[in-house]
Amino acid sequence: MRENIHPSVFKVKVEHRAKALGQQPRLIWFTGLSGSGKSTLANATEDALYRMGYHTYLLDGDNVRTGLNKDLTFSDKDRVENIRRIGEVANLMLDAGLIVISAFISPFVSDRDMIKELVGEENFLEIYLNCPLSICEERDVKGLYKKARQGLIKDLTGIGSPYEPPLSPFAVVNTAEEKMEDAVARLVQKINKKIKI
Repeated sequence: MRENIHPSVFKVKVEHRAKALGQQPRLIWFTGLSGSGKSTLANATEDALYRMGYHTYLLDGDNVRTGLNKDLTFSDKDRVENIRRIGEVANLMLDAGLIVISAFISPFVSDRDMIKELVGEENFLEIYLNCPLSICEERDVKGLYKKARQGLIKDLTGIGSPYEPPLSPFAVVNTAEEKMEDAVARLVQKINKKIKI
C-alpha cells in the first residue's frame, strides 16, 4: 500500500517560512508527572514568547485527547500512539515555521527519543518538570491520584505505571521549589538563544 504514496515536493521550504516569521522553529517539550505544572508552565512560557513577538502554538495533553486523539485509551500501546501523533502534528507545525510548545506526561524515554528523531535533535528542547510524586499527589489538580489510590484508575503514571526522567534535558525546573515567574524568565532566556534569528 505504501508504494502508492508519493509525497509532493514544494517550492516553499521551512527555511523560507522561518525567515518570513523571523524565528527558528523549535519544539519545546514539557514532560513530567501529572500535577508537576506542565500545562501552567507551558502556558506561561508561550505567553512570554508571544509577547516577545514570536509565532507560537501550544499543544496540551488533555486538549489533544478531546479531539485528535479522542479514540485512544491510556493503555501502553495507545500512550505511544498518542505521543507519536503529537510528534507528527508538531513536525508539521515546525515545517510551517512555528515554535511549538507541548505539555505531555510522556513518561517513557523511548517515546521522547522517537519525537526527537522525528523533528531532529537540534529542534527538540526537552524541559523536565522535576517534582516529587508526593507534591504532585498533594496538589492532585485533576483528582487522578485520589482515583488511582482508590483503584478507579489503573496504570496512572507514578502510581501504577513508571515515569522515566529525561537523561539529558535542555532544562530542568523543580516546580516544588522554584517560583513560576522565575522559572519562566529563566526558560525564556535560554529558549530565546535557540529561536532567535
